[in-house]
Amino acid sequence: MDGTTRNRVRSIVDAEIDIVRELEGGMIGVVERVDLADGRTLVAKTGETPLSVEGRMLSYLCDRGLPVPDVHHASDELMLLDYLEGDSRVSPSVERDAAERLAALHDHTARGFGFPFDTLTGPVEQPNPWTDDWADFYIEHRLRRVLEVGGEAGTIDDCLAARVEEAFDAVAAAIERAVEPGLIHGDVWRTNLLASDGRVVAFLDPACYYADPEIELAYADWTGTFGEAFFDRYDELRGIAPGFFEHRRFVYRLYPLLVHVHLFGGSYQSELGETLQRIRELDGQT
Repeated sequence: MDGTTRNRVRSIVDAEIDIVRELEGGMIGVVERVDLADGRTLVAKTGETPLSVEGRMLSYLCDRGLPVPDVHHASDELMLLDYLEGDSRVSPSVERDAAERLAALHDHTARGFGFPFDTLTGPVEQPNPWTDDWADFYIEHRLRRVLEVGGEAGTIDDCLAARVEEAFDAVAAAIERAVEPGLIHGDVWRTNLLASDGRVVAFLDPACYYADPEIELAYADWTGTFGEAFFDRYDELRGIAPGFFEHRRFVYRLYPLLVHVHLFGGSYQSELGETLQRIRELDGQT
């Protein structure tokens, strides 16, 4: 933490800083534990993405019952959160608790698909205009949006973009069903969880909006964060409709794959190609 940031933190919390230690998990930006001389412990996050948006997302989720760290300050350059003890180890009991927490979150609904403000997944902006049709929202404001961002940055070339666009009809066919908008965290994977004593202490780094809640399940499946205990408990609480494991989870992993290709490239290119091939094979089966 540089001197300017230290001075700013001291001014905000009205206390001297004792120790600063960098924490793991800061893929986008820097995350540090800040021990204050008055005995309080906070987390300071700095980075190039507008952290005020993350702060607003965390507060929104907190107001709707999801366990997240309390936000003490959030500007574009600096966010201060409560420090919470826990780790990212996921046991069956943690999986079941996560299922209960997320099922309750997904019960919050809205007038359409979208969100009261544009959000972020990592540094990638997520436009959230209220939209009645889920397939339109997913294709236009998630898939096509990443293609545009990646095209402008030179991380997704015209050939790959064309291959993705060719799959849009199959994508729409696979997810065109009656579904009520549900509030999702949007980035639930192991590193974004803090767990202790068999329960989730906090969900971190959200990318929230109102969506088909299955997109949250598909992300957890794609990242391997949760297994049978999670999906069985979620199914007991909200139900998982037929076709999710066979078809829709592959369609829904297309969005995070595109984001990861844009941000990290590498092995995600081949996995994206395999997913596009699977979606083509699914065309006509849904």
